[in-house]
Amino acid sequence: MKNWKKIALIAGGVLVLLAIVGFTVQQTRKGVVTVQTGKVVREDLTSVVTASGEIKPKVYVNIGANAFAKVMHLYVKEGDRVKKGQMLATLDNIQSQSDVAATDAALNASRTDAVAAQAAVNTASAELNQWESEYERAKLDYERNKQLYDGQLIAKSDYDTKRAAYGTATAEVGQAKAKLEQAKAQLNSAQGHIKQNAANLRHASDVLSKTEYEAPFDGVITNLPVREGETVVVGIQNAPGSTLMTIADTSVMTAEVKVDETDIVNVQVGQSAEVSIDAIPKQKFKGIVAEIGRNAVLRSTGVSTAETTSSGQEAKDFKVVVALQDPPPNLLPGLSATARITTATRSNALAIPIQALTIRQRGELTPEKKGKAEAAQAAPAGGGNAKAKEELQGVFVLKNKKDAVFVPVTTGISGTTEIEVTDGLKDGDEIVTGSYKVLRTLRNGASVKVDNSAGAKKKEEES
Repeated sequence: MKNWKKIALIAGGVLVLLAIVGFTVQQTRKGVVTVQTGKVVREDLTSVVTASGEIKPKVYVNIGANAFAKVMHLYVKEGDRVKKGQMLATLDNIQSQSDVAATDAALNASRTDAVAAQAAVNTASAELNQWESEYERAKLDYERNKQLYDGQLIAKSDYDTKRAAYGTATAEVGQAKAKLEQAKAQLNSAQGHIKQNAANLRHASDVLSKTEYEAPFDGVITNLPVREGETVVVGIQNAPGSTLMTIADTSVMTAEVKVDETDIVNVQVGQSAEVSIDAIPKQKFKGIVAEIGRNAVLRSTGVSTAETTSSGQEAKDFKVVVALQDPPPNLLPGLSATARITTATRSNALAIPIQALTIRQRGELTPEKKGKAEAAQAAPAGGGNAKAKEELQGVFVLKNKKDAVFVPVTTGISGTTEIEVTDGLKDGDEIVTGSYKVLRTLRNGASVKVDNSAGAKKKEEES
């Protein structure tokens, strides 16, 4: 046989052998899924709730108009520091001052009338005492002369004179009593006028006081929307009144943020927080959760759910107040802020990447390597459909470096990228972490190929 024929036969055999090997490898790798994996490790975890809002003083008051009047004087300007009791502003009060003066004069007049009425009572009482004494004397004379007349010791004319004097004294006593009652009635009327005029004076003084505004506490004028000469109005139903100014106690500043309803259950008073302020980007401020709202606020309108009758399906937030520690002196109310509230910490916790968690129904956990008969046998009976649809949370653990087995797990707190596992895994277990598309469709017991190269991870991120 010629050499070229031998070479051709040998080359053909090699090609057939390579084809057989390639076919065998292809069949072996058929159904193998490429995955990325990671190790279950122990690390310190911190659960954080992030919420945005604005800087506000803990104590502030909007001073509103209490009367319909013109602003006559403003004694402060925005940014001024004021002391408690310091005069801030006055409204037009000419009419109010006149009303106070008139009612004060009426009160003094009624008091004078009461003094006169009291004097009349005293005079009437003295007259009554005098006529009662005259009555007693006339009565004794009458009784004595009646006995003498009955004994025919005096003339009838003398007896009649004493009887008439007794009758006159009796009438005068009755008249004196009537005068005394009349004087007492006038005194009561005068005292009633005093009370009435005193009430009118309190009313007029209250109206006058509503035109003068004093600082309720030490603070800073943070808002002054009115000017001298403007007319302000008092609020009525469904129509807010004019705001003269806002005074705030800037010694205690807070970040008032809105926490999503799904996170509020983890937030508690006293938890630590870190606040960042957009206007001061290079600084972080420590804080403590001081208040937690008890009513949800609609995200679209900012109205409390207690004040609305709209549907309860709308997204809601809860107000949380974070008291800042050592705020800078140039911190102004209204600045945008973001608070990161630490809700829980775990030291040396068993942790896995959050993206490794997936959900499977119990009926899907039959390994794909089983035959159809075995799968049918493992499937639940008709009465177990509900149990088969039960959703389980877990991860895929790498077994024998080639099989991905679904393992249900119990989780704890969540960090930024990791989550705590309290049951189901042990330190050092290798789990499937990606890609996201693979984790969505990976079956229990599937054969996998691990590719943790940088190119595979980059491709996963891009997908």
